[in-house]
Amino acid sequence: SSGINAEYGQHYFKRINLSMKRNEGTPFTEDWISNVHINLPGVVAVANAMKGRRTLKKEHQAAWLMKAVTLIDLTTLAGDDTHSNVNRLCHYAAFPVRKAVQDKMGFGGVTTAAVCVYPSRVGDAKAALKQLGCNIPIASVAAGFPEGQTPLETRIREVELAVEAGATEIDIVINRTLVLEGRWEELYDEVKVLRKACGEAHLKTIIATGHLGDMENVYKASMISMMAGSDFIKTSTGKESVNATFPVALVMTRAIKHYHEYTGFKVGFKPAGGIRTAKDSLHWLVFMKEQLGNEWLQPHLFRMGASSLLGDIERQLHHYCTGHYADSAVDIAM
Repeated sequence: SSGINAEYGQHYFKRINLSMKRNEGTPFTEDWISNVHINLPGVVAVANAMKGRRTLKKEHQAAWLMKAVTLIDLTTLAGDDTHSNVNRLCHYAAFPVRKAVQDKMGFGGVTTAAVCVYPSRVGDAKAALKQLGCNIPIASVAAGFPEGQTPLETRIREVELAVEAGATEIDIVINRTLVLEGRWEELYDEVKVLRKACGEAHLKTIIATGHLGDMENVYKASMISMMAGSDFIKTSTGKESVNATFPVALVMTRAIKHYHEYTGFKVGFKPAGGIRTAKDSLHWLVFMKEQLGNEWLQPHLFRMGASSLLGDIERQLHHYCTGHYADSAVDIAM
């Protein structure tokens, strides 16, 4: 209906073309991470209260779900990835919601924010998207993903190779040893040199929160990654036992807010791992709106890393438009 588009659809859906200055990073500034004390029970209580407090009226949910589609890094990171399944992934990213559903809701040309693949599959993704006439970004995990334990020279070269193959975004993972041993300036130096290896490709830095031990380390690793020039900070590889949680997100988004106050640079946020349902995506959109505002509901500042989320969103949108759930693969755009 027009009410959905006017209030919750086109306003939140449109991709704002902002001339936003890229995060240039800062010199290593130890004062920004010294004397960090986080009250974990308090963080958990605030995060849980936020998750349960805000709900969306049913008639608004469909437009917010369409918005969520445009914020997904549609991902395949499997050991058996092939040319064929990367082609399918790219087709799904270019046409994630069937045209009849988009038309009924008053939208058109909806795509996911990006596709995300291993470096060896970047060439496949580039060729597939070119054939589809789609210019969405190609993200590639690199730098020893998912553990970050390969030599720095190897990690740098892997980033360079992914960029040479056509990646426009690089998702690196930090060396968690440096965090656990408090070697903050070394962490800064590593992220900075990996940022340089990215060239014009944007850098999303995974801090792997499930491995960092405590929330103070989550905050410090987030701040160091931004000082070193990260365009995004990201919760997880999706391979840890604990992935994106709201308490962790609260700490990381506070770090983003503080970094913006210190420098004027806006850094994006990407939760990844465990975001599987349409309802999950709505919780994350509301969380970001309340924590960082409407501007962070755009793909240049917010992404959700997911492999199965899109299928459930499409299922819910199909139900909204037709009154029934898709009962076969034929009904879902693939």
